[in-house]
Amino acid sequence: MPHLFEPLRVRGVELANRIFVSPMCQYSCNNGMATEWHLVHLGSRAVGRAAAVIAEATAVTADARISPRDLGIWSDAHIAPSKRALAFIEQQGSVPGIQLAHAGRKASTREPWKGGTPISPAEGGWTPIYAPSPIPFAEGYQTPQALKKEQIAVIVTAFVQAAQRALEAGAKLLEIHSAHGYLLHSFLSPLSNQRTDEYGGTFENRIRMLCEVVTVVRKVWPEGYPLSVRVSCTDWAEGGWTIEETVRLAKVVRELGTDFLDCSSGGTLPKAKIPVGPGYQAPFAERVRREAGISTIAVGMITDPAQADTIIRSGQADAVMLAREFLRQPYWPLLAARELGHDIQWPVQYDRAKLK
Repeated sequence: MPHLFEPLRVRGVELANRIFVSPMCQYSCNNGMATEWHLVHLGSRAVGRAAAVIAEATAVTADARISPRDLGIWSDAHIAPSKRALAFIEQQGSVPGIQLAHAGRKASTREPWKGGTPISPAEGGWTPIYAPSPIPFAEGYQTPQALKKEQIAVIVTAFVQAAQRALEAGAKLLEIHSAHGYLLHSFLSPLSNQRTDEYGGTFENRIRMLCEVVTVVRKVWPEGYPLSVRVSCTDWAEGGWTIEETVRLAKVVRELGTDFLDCSSGGTLPKAKIPVGPGYQAPFAERVRREAGISTIAVGMITDPAQADTIIRSGQADAVMLAREFLRQPYWPLLAARELGHDIQWPVQYDRAKLK
């Protein structure tokens, strides 16, 4: 079986190991433009020898942002600022990636350190926000407008255009965000999708928008570059999206050209009871990998090198994504390699500090 530091080749892209930096919103942009913060934040994780460094949820339209400070790629003006960070990532031997996203009914909120609560247009937010059905995320949130079919088509096109800009910016791995209660996930879940047209009701209808996005994005995304889809494998709520449906979805998107299913969970309901603990979502990645025959990424409370290595060696997933642990320790792969007995190349600028 492979181990955490065994290379992984996906299509035409060689990943140096199985450790990915999870997309993490930084809320540090003006009008969606990447800044020096992104260069340093993303670049330092590449210096730390993560195999792939994926930029945060990147809005495909201006009103697709979670907050006014989100990263965006809805115009050509966004390409150059992101290109600088992605080029540096590649210079360090890591694969640069971008996650494309639409916040849906969770759009127009403050940064987390300002409470993460809804923000009015007078305060820099916007209205309307959109969803499959006019159901607010939680008390105090805007009631979203239900998307009309022609508006759905416009958003699907926005994902295609965003993918083309991501390619021009230098991304070599693309992820479509369909998790955590954002727009594409909200179409999947019966708790947020109560439509009666071809985008609601049955499983086939609820996955329709995501499948449309995957289909058209795969057509413009180079054949030699990997495509990932992040999903919430369960809503952790009665009547919501389930792991069984995730397995069915995985089989469909695999046939549409998806290479990875990034297995997260939750986000549809604000007070879902989630049994958070070390590696608590890895069993989802294992089941999807086994039953759907698609490569998976495990994410969620992965902090210990031995834990991450076991996830790979036991066949639970093909790669692991770390989020908060990478915020605490940008050079986690270097230290993990030492702990697990692997000799990987440190940056020459840091080699004198290499731990023996």
